[in-house]
Amino acid sequence: MTETTAKITLGDKSVESPILSGTVGPDVVDIRKFYGQTGAFTYDPGFTSTASCESKLTYIDGDEGVLLHRGYPIGELAEHSSFMEVAYLLLNGELPSADELTRFDNTITRHTMVHEQLATFYRGFRRDAHPMAILCGVVGALSAFYHDSTDINDPHQRMIASHRLIAKMPTIAAMAYKYSVGQPFVYPRNDLGYTHNFLRMTFGVPAEEYQVDPAVVRALDRIFILHADHEQNASTSTVRLAGSSGANPFACIAAGIACLWGPAHGGANEAALNMLREIGRPERIPEYIARAKDKDDPFRLMGFGHRVYKNYDPRATVMQKTVREVFAALQVNDPMFDVALQLEEMALNDDYFIEKKLFPNVDFYSGVILSAIGFPTTMFTVLFALARTVGWVAQWNEMISDPAQKIGRPRQLYTGPVQRSYVPVEKR
Repeated sequence: MTETTAKITLGDKSVESPILSGTVGPDVVDIRKFYGQTGAFTYDPGFTSTASCESKLTYIDGDEGVLLHRGYPIGELAEHSSFMEVAYLLLNGELPSADELTRFDNTITRHTMVHEQLATFYRGFRRDAHPMAILCGVVGALSAFYHDSTDINDPHQRMIASHRLIAKMPTIAAMAYKYSVGQPFVYPRNDLGYTHNFLRMTFGVPAEEYQVDPAVVRALDRIFILHADHEQNASTSTVRLAGSSGANPFACIAAGIACLWGPAHGGANEAALNMLREIGRPERIPEYIARAKDKDDPFRLMGFGHRVYKNYDPRATVMQKTVREVFAALQVNDPMFDVALQLEEMALNDDYFIEKKLFPNVDFYSGVILSAIGFPTTMFTVLFALARTVGWVAQWNEMISDPAQKIGRPRQLYTGPVQRSYVPVEKR
């Protein structure tokens, strides 16, 4: 990184702060000494103008619609790679050789089983418990079962914990689904790939052999790739913040899951699907587009536009093709799916949406695909968490390995009462 300085004047004090430049993206002003030099804090609710860390993992340019993992465009990875390859890339920094991928795949496969006593843990939940509640609880409890991978100061234990989390998340997620529908848990099979195994554990039953269309496996694998990491979003920042205190990796990922559960973060694809169900039939699309354009109407088209991407969501480009592949493979015949395809076409050709850059995002397509495969909406965020676990553990490992890492401690602008004296209750 090269350094120049920025001059900041506060009253009669003037300080110079280093300007740091990364390999790509905006420069940052290093204000670590700002409080000590001036006695003042900076104010940035939501941290939207604050770089909280240095990272080599993921880069986003929202204005240009760019998403890179370790320098590789997300479109190329989703089109040509596999989720296991992307997981290796995020964890290790480079794409694996054929031998490295085989060994990594084998390692993950051998960790997919979960401790048998965890089945008893599931039975403590009500049958109608939300799968995300179960996921959050079970992942947090993993530290009670795997004591040999909780020492964050041991690089070997950190890697074992990372492999375990990536490997066991599909098993834990599938068990959450099975428990909610009253079906027996299905054990993983070592002869199946990561995504195929998950589908079998979710939808398979002991009474017959589970058959899945390769197009469905590939579609879900792509969805996992597209959700693997997304820079310093709310849940990733939560994982890093929890990890900064020295918490064990299972607790940190459970914290990330809890944050992801929020509808403003992980629930966007469910909201998009509910909107499609509300529209119901293709002939009602013009009515809802008119409502979306009406400033006085509270209705909003969900799954269009993105907080970060001010251009086309690069992940949506891959999903455009994938949604059609899944519909063809499963011979989908549902008015809601017709609504999705026609709404996409109309929005992409409507001047209003083009001018405001309200393009379909990844959530618009992923919800439709997951529904077509057979997942209930309550499982959508669980699948998001399953995929994002890869990014979370990669970010956590990077943070723990950073010599400049310290416990997170945001400051505040205090606007409460000034100091006052306690008044006994009988005198109030």
